[in-house]
Amino acid sequence: MSTSSSSSSEEEEAGPRGGAAAGGGEFDQGPSSSRSRIRWSNEVWPEPFLEALAFQLAVDTSLSLGRLAAAHALFNIFQVSTTWQAISRSDLLWRNLTQRIWNVGGDDLVRATWREEYIYRHRTASNFRSRRYTYTTLHFVPTDNNNNNNNDGLSCRRLALSGRYIAAGFSDGAVHLFRLSTGAHISTFYPQHRDRLGRFSSAVSGIVLSDSRLVFATLDGDIHTAVVGGDAAAPLRRAHLGDVVNDGALVDFAGGDRWWVGLFAGVPGHAFHIWNGQTEELVFVGGTLTDPEAVMGWHLLTELTDLIGRVRVTGRGTTALACTSLRAVAFDLQNQGVVLAEEEFRRGVVVGSFDATNASAVVADVRGGATVRRVDDLAEVCRFSVRGAAGAQGEVLGCVNGGFGVVWGGGIIRVWEIELYGQYLYSFREGIGICNALIADERYVAACSSDGTIHLWDFGAQ
Repeated sequence: MSTSSSSSSEEEEAGPRGGAAAGGGEFDQGPSSSRSRIRWSNEVWPEPFLEALAFQLAVDTSLSLGRLAAAHALFNIFQVSTTWQAISRSDLLWRNLTQRIWNVGGDDLVRATWREEYIYRHRTASNFRSRRYTYTTLHFVPTDNNNNNNNDGLSCRRLALSGRYIAAGFSDGAVHLFRLSTGAHISTFYPQHRDRLGRFSSAVSGIVLSDSRLVFATLDGDIHTAVVGGDAAAPLRRAHLGDVVNDGALVDFAGGDRWWVGLFAGVPGHAFHIWNGQTEELVFVGGTLTDPEAVMGWHLLTELTDLIGRVRVTGRGTTALACTSLRAVAFDLQNQGVVLAEEEFRRGVVVGSFDATNASAVVADVRGGATVRRVDDLAEVCRFSVRGAAGAQGEVLGCVNGGFGVVWGGGIIRVWEIELYGQYLYSFREGIGICNALIADERYVAACSSDGTIHLWDFGAQ
């Protein structure tokens, strides 16, 4: 494991700086808000009314000027008078603001208070915008599980992040689990042995990772799961036995605690499979998204071809968005795969550039034009040009978090803001060569290069 730090003064925050919020100092002023009613301008104002007003102003500012601008709006509110300073102590206000602006679940509090959680996430996003990060490489010793006399097993197919861990899935079926805080390699998982149809039928096609559970799928449709935590992981268990002959190849797999969704190619009418993530029960099979790619789906079992499609679970984990080079479909996971929106692309898109999270999705066409879309109705938010995207599929990989799009193309990783205008921000200083997998969350960006090295950029506030 090797580490270095990088920062940039040439790329500063756009719009309202929110700089005071980054230090957190302006939120330290004002008396306790334990009083149920406070007085302002010779009138009695209910505290819930003032909190609701501050909340709405901050949310409106984040929607119109970006998430970082919300802190500047709050700073101005808290300076109006001691009355308004008082509500800055309300934990309920900070909880509501953190959940709405930073899309944090009610059970995802990591720091001591919701106010501290909000400030931490603001600082981290500010670091992301300004190219302030720590760079680390993660290494492991590959094992010859399939007794191959080549380096095919070093081809990383998928990466996944949680608050504590990063997992990397490879074409030989191996999933390597690392601890983010130390970079230590914790464990390696292999799918259980059975008869395989095709050389790469056990290649990893998707990973769902939390701080307590690892779930991964392989091209032949098998799904395995293990409990993670501590210094070692529990034994691996097969949760679902795939049927590649009747379902086709499982080309992508995503999900969360409530739902898992698989994107299949090879058998018409079987594009989407939905499982209950808690009971592990298969609850829906259907969809025609990948019918045009049926033959390509079978080829994946025997050769490492270009990506056929991608699927992502978005929002609060109840909506999925899937994409091929020809079409995108948003569908409801709770209601038997009901289609919410769909769109056909006039120009072919680069499947590897597609990613979605929370409320936004990004995809680039073969001519290098990228669009940011809302996941619920696929409406366009903004667009930008992705250098290196033109040409054959596979030359571009993309990923997004709540405010930024990260794209590898032409050997370079670049970053754009995707909340408002699609503004280009910067490129990473580190070169990684050919990239096989790329992922981002609110704090980290991770990529795996063709030699099996995992590169990790940490933007977390210190």
